[in-house]
Amino acid sequence: MILIVDSGSTKTDWIALDDNGNEIFSTKTLGLNPQMLSNEILNERIKNNFDIYKNRELVEKLYFYGAGCGVKSTKDRILKVFKSIFINCKFDIKEDTYAAVYSAVDIGKPSIVNIIGTGSNCSYYDGENVIQKVHSLGYVLMDYASGNYFGKYLIRAYYFNKMPEKLREKFSESYDLSPNSIKNSLYREENPNTYLAGFAKFLIDNKSNEYFKEIIFKGLERFIEYQILQYDDFSKVDIHYVGSIGYYLRDEIIKIGNKYNLQTGRFIQRPITGLVNYHKRNILN
Repeated sequence: MILIVDSGSTKTDWIALDDNGNEIFSTKTLGLNPQMLSNEILNERIKNNFDIYKNRELVEKLYFYGAGCGVKSTKDRILKVFKSIFINCKFDIKEDTYAAVYSAVDIGKPSIVNIIGTGSNCSYYDGENVIQKVHSLGYVLMDYASGNYFGKYLIRAYYFNKMPEKLREKFSESYDLSPNSIKNSLYREENPNTYLAGFAKFLIDNKSNEYFKEIIFKGLERFIEYQILQYDDFSKVDIHYVGSIGYYLRDEIIKIGNKYNLQTGRFIQRPITGLVNYHKRNILN
């Protein structure tokens, strides 16, 4: 049995295949970001899934693409967790940028691939290799246009009394915005980046509002200028977007892409389908 896994900070998609590429089962768990979660939590999130745990001894190869796996220390941490569960298995662990590239590009065709979900990132695919000019420092310092970026923006706008009154009222009715709740979720609970990203739904649901339009376009402009424009041929290659925030803001992304002469390509909400197809074409054959 082969497991193909795409993991963000919020959720993780798992698909099991037999040696002929036929699907055995598919399932979901919460996100498995080793930068944000303890080994105990990572273990718990995997073992609590019936399909995964029932089949753990049958898995011979696990291909894992995960947020937070861009450095050796965090990759080693989640590898340790996997080895304790999948005892008959070999492992291939890469950061989630590879899943985005494999799911979005036409193999061999240079492209820029962006992740805009709970967090954000930008990679260049030269037709063979995945290249990053800007290495992510996480949700505190980077992640422009991501769910957690917009979540931080909304909370600040609410507390600094910059949000229009009608939106403030609607916002406060939709979430627990008490100082204790916010500070506890940010500074004491697991996954503060996922918590912040949860507020982005309010922005997307009300994106036709002029105030929110300005916030959205400002975030997208910063992402383009700080990430995409780092690459010399940004105007000559297709630019793809992977992740829920990018998917739901695709009209805004197309519009602002025209301003920068970008060749906007595909929008992919969940990369797991394209990732499985990639493995069927290139790994199993």
